[in-house]
Amino acid sequence: MPHTHEVTNQVPPPYGHNLAEDPALLAALHRAGAGWAEAELRELGVLAGTEQAAEWGRLANENEPVLRTHDRFGHRIDEVEFHPAWHQLMNVAVEHGLHAAPWRDPRPGAHTARAAKFYLWSQVEAGHGCPISMTYAAVPALRATPELAERFEPLLASTVYDFGLREPLGKRGLIAGMSMTEKQGGSDVRANTTVALPAGDGTYHLTGHKWFTSAPMSDVFLTLAQAPGGLSCFLLPRVLPDGTRNALRIQRLKEKLGNRSNASAELEYEEAVGWLVGEEGRGVRTIIEMVNMTRLDCTLGAAAGMRLGVQRAVQHATHRKAFGTELIHQPLMRNVLADLAIESEAATTVALRLAEATDRAAAGEEGEALFKRLALAVTKYWVCKRGPAHAAEALECLGGNGYVEESGMPRLYREAPLVSIWEGSGNVAALDALRAMARSPQSLEAYFAELDAVAGADRRLDAAVAGLRKELGDLDEIEYRTRRLVETMALTLQGALLVRHGDPAVADAFCASRLGGDHGNAFGTLPAGVDTEAVIARARMVPA
Repeated sequence: MPHTHEVTNQVPPPYGHNLAEDPALLAALHRAGAGWAEAELRELGVLAGTEQAAEWGRLANENEPVLRTHDRFGHRIDEVEFHPAWHQLMNVAVEHGLHAAPWRDPRPGAHTARAAKFYLWSQVEAGHGCPISMTYAAVPALRATPELAERFEPLLASTVYDFGLREPLGKRGLIAGMSMTEKQGGSDVRANTTVALPAGDGTYHLTGHKWFTSAPMSDVFLTLAQAPGGLSCFLLPRVLPDGTRNALRIQRLKEKLGNRSNASAELEYEEAVGWLVGEEGRGVRTIIEMVNMTRLDCTLGAAAGMRLGVQRAVQHATHRKAFGTELIHQPLMRNVLADLAIESEAATTVALRLAEATDRAAAGEEGEALFKRLALAVTKYWVCKRGPAHAAEALECLGGNGYVEESGMPRLYREAPLVSIWEGSGNVAALDALRAMARSPQSLEAYFAELDAVAGADRRLDAAVAGLRKELGDLDEIEYRTRRLVETMALTLQGALLVRHGDPAVADAFCASRLGGDHGNAFGTLPAGVDTEAVIARARMVPA
């Protein structure tokens, strides 16, 4: 009988590459004075490019966490079970300091080094980045109460992943979660109804329902509740100092579009014990430190997804033939791939610039703190908004092969909308940028200082900056126009960073297509003259 199933014209598996071979990433690392971390980053990049790491990601998503509310004897336990692959991912992340380690690292550029590794390892699997990010973000909030920071910060910053339900101070390392939103308020946390009453021994008893608690298996949580003095921030452990379980009742795990490896839950507090963080009535101001850090990770996560998507698309087009030649040599496909690569590199560059600002602000540079305040809100809005469209186009580059689960592209596509929603959806982020400009005009000055540093270097960028200044001078219906304004601010900032620091071919193509007016709305509408070969080359996978 004739052989009917001969496999040809297939793309090799995307394994055996060093994901740290990322020109924009490495350049940003050195600009921030974090070149000392390059060897660590390359080591992680080799692991991230292995088949083993990819399998951890697949298994963690196909074997979703399971809630066990009671043990077999009927005792309430409220535990979440994970596949071993989840713990492998978490262990690598913690060992490499992707969580809170930078807060205890005195080396210059520690936050940028951590951001680079977070960006890299997120390309393996995005869901476990949630508890990693929240642990990172919990530390500056916790410092509002020095005695709590003294007790918990060393364990939050530990590079030991110690999973299990035990008294926090008896563990070798801790993971932090966040429990803020309620069903009646969502992003409007001031509408929270959870009540916190002083217990007379320095603790508070919290009672209420939390609609969305991220990573409910964490050791400690930061949460908001109404104390006698107003909305306040609290730290709640899952296990109390005497070894008994705190009254945090997991009602159910959420069934989500993506982020399936990570548990998200509804929690009820039944006079749960917590410690006040900061002052009564200043809960939002206290926890906003946590929100700002997780917003940075949203931006890094979106950039990581773009990098993964364009690399997979370029690899497919390099090895797949259609109509007599490899897809990579066909002009229209080259236009699409180059456009995806430009978007990815712009996202990476601005995300790492914000990480650098975190380092410099922590070192006492007020201008950097002001720049980050506005630029983070602007960038969180735009880069995270671009992620889903980028993922969809990258998936389409693989054709029908990209639509099946085995390719990994559907998981990327499902994951992409999350970071645009988490820590404030599009409108919240855009309005936060407007609020920053109104309350802190110096932040706008710091933003324009970043743009003015490259004045005269590109006429299209100069025109965009001039147009932006004019638009900011018109306050009529400013809230109605906020999305358009913030989009323009984000694109102009990306353009300035690429012109100043980026590859000339990428910077030229970005300014021509995003700022010059000669562009369409879909990916793959770059104007003639773009050096697509130079742009695409920066997105190719490099063997380990």
